[in-house]
Amino acid sequence: MEFTASQLASFINGKIIGDENTLITGVSPIEKGEKGHLSFVAQERFADYIDSSECSVLIVSEKLLTDKNYPQTIIAVEDAYLSFQVLMNLYQEMRSPHISGIEQPSMISETAEIGEEVFIGAFTYISANAKVGANTKIFPQVYIGKNVKIGKNCKIDSGARIYDYCIIGDNCIIHSNAVIGGDGFGFQASADGFKKIPQLGNVIIEDDVEIGSNCSIDRATIGSTVIGKGTKIDNLIQIAHNVKIGRNNVVAAQAGIAGSTTIGDWNQIGGQVGIVGHITIGNQVKIQAQSGVNSSTKDGEILYGSPAIPAGDYRRNYVHFRNFTNIVQRINQLEKKSQEPNNE
Repeated sequence: MEFTASQLASFINGKIIGDENTLITGVSPIEKGEKGHLSFVAQERFADYIDSSECSVLIVSEKLLTDKNYPQTIIAVEDAYLSFQVLMNLYQEMRSPHISGIEQPSMISETAEIGEEVFIGAFTYISANAKVGANTKIFPQVYIGKNVKIGKNCKIDSGARIYDYCIIGDNCIIHSNAVIGGDGFGFQASADGFKKIPQLGNVIIEDDVEIGSNCSIDRATIGSTVIGKGTKIDNLIQIAHNVKIGRNNVVAAQAGIAGSTTIGDWNQIGGQVGIVGHITIGNQVKIQAQSGVNSSTKDGEILYGSPAIPAGDYRRNYVHFRNFTNIVQRINQLEKKSQEPNNE
């Protein structure tokens, strides 16, 4: 596809500085710019690329621009990162063909309800009384269990599994091989070993949620495991039974959240974070990567370490930890000196 700088600017309400007829045929990272390509500069630390990039057109945050002449065409906007994101979304829509209909072989129960303009890929299995909303795209080899409800405008990628009675809202994306509604990890110790506790609940995923590939979100023992509206979950994440996650959270890869924990809104949970069960995480909490959280948190906390403590305290303490060997040696020397006989 080809676009002129003027066309691109019209999509994002940008101001052209330079030749509005410059043609764009591709996109490059700012560090590896190419002639005929588009990139963006949103942060001060990349501002030098405005002069040095080989890209023909740059989207640049207005605060980074001066009155000088630039070697390429500039599209000035308030926030270059968000504007570039808008263009990428438009481009993705243009290159993704509209698809609908049912590929064969597929198995769809006679009691299932399929909305208008739905696509169902080959080797998909849709069970009794399932409901699929309008314009949802279900790609090959997906399993949809009994009484599952999937909203409008969703995308369910190949190999995903959505078990019985789970509910998926509108505009959700579930990536390949995610498992929604598998049994929670519930067992009771007995003289004969661990006895399985039936997991009778479901999973509710609210609107605008994205679930990464190879995630497991367990059904509740009783009631629902809930993922709140707008939450984004990375790949390879375990969310246990009866967890309640609020709105607009982001959870990075390989995090694990144990059963019956409640997480508020607008939290940021780093990669490989572990959160124990039956605690409450507040709102707008930031948990740094590889932290282990074993107690409830207040709103706005920034945590680091295992067990997690305030991030500032962790970093200060870590400075001492790195010097711990030297500190011990100095203490030993002082003790030895203090034990020497006083010849005065």
